[in-house]
Amino acid sequence: MSETENPSSDAVRQLRFERPPGATSILLVRHGETVPAREDAPFRLVGGQGDPELDPRGRAQADRIADRLAAFRNDEKIDAIYVTNLRRTAETAAPLVQCLGIEPAVESRLREVFLGEWEGGLYRIRVLENGPIAQRMLAEERWEVIPGAEPDDEFARRVKDGIDDIASRHPGQTVAVFTHGGVIGRALAQASGSRPFAFLGADNGSISHLVVVGGRWVVRSYNDTAHLEER
Repeated sequence: MSETENPSSDAVRQLRFERPPGATSILLVRHGETVPAREDAPFRLVGGQGDPELDPRGRAQADRIADRLAAFRNDEKIDAIYVTNLRRTAETAAPLVQCLGIEPAVESRLREVFLGEWEGGLYRIRVLENGPIAQRMLAEERWEVIPGAEPDDEFARRVKDGIDDIASRHPGQTVAVFTHGGVIGRALAQASGSRPFAFLGADNGSISHLVVVGGRWVVRSYNDTAHLEER
C-alpha cells in the first residue's frame, strides 16, 4: 500500500497561503482603457496630470471587473473601495460601487506618476516614437529621465505611504484600489525587491493582489485578466 493510500498520522500536507491575522488584502485594479491620445488635442489636466475618460472598451472592462469582484465572498469580500483623483479610476470603479453600495474614498497619493512635459497623452506618443529619451527611460528604468517628470524616489515614497495608510485603516479586510499602471508597477517592485520597471505594463482592467501586514508586503498575483477574456 502506498504512502498516499495509508498516510502516517504525522504526515503533513503542503501548506497553502492563508492571510495572516490582521493583514489587509489590497486588490490593485488598473483603470479601464481610456480614449485615444492625439498630439493636437491633449487631454484636459487635473493638477497638471492628464485626465482622460474611459472609452467604450474601458467601460465594458469596468463592468466585467464589477462582475468578478462583487462575487467575492467570506474573507475575500470587498470591504472598501478606493479611487484616485483622476476620473478614469472613478469611472472604472463605478459599476462595482453601484453593485455593492460602498462609497469610494479618494487616495490621491496613488495617482499616476507625473510625466512632466509628456503629460496630456504625449507619453503614449513619445514611447511609440522610440526617441532617445524614451529609450533612456526604459533602459535606466527611471521616470525622471522625462523632462519635468516626478523624481522616482518621491513617486516611490508616496505610493508606499498611500498603500501603508490604506492597510492601517483596514486590518483583516479586503480593499479594491482602482489605480494606474505606473503605481501598480512601483508597488509590486517594492514588494518583491525587483527592478523599478519589472512589473510595468499591467493591462487595463487587470487585478494585482498584495497582502500587507506589519509593514511587510507580499505579492499574491499580478495582471490577472481572467475576467476580461471573451465569454
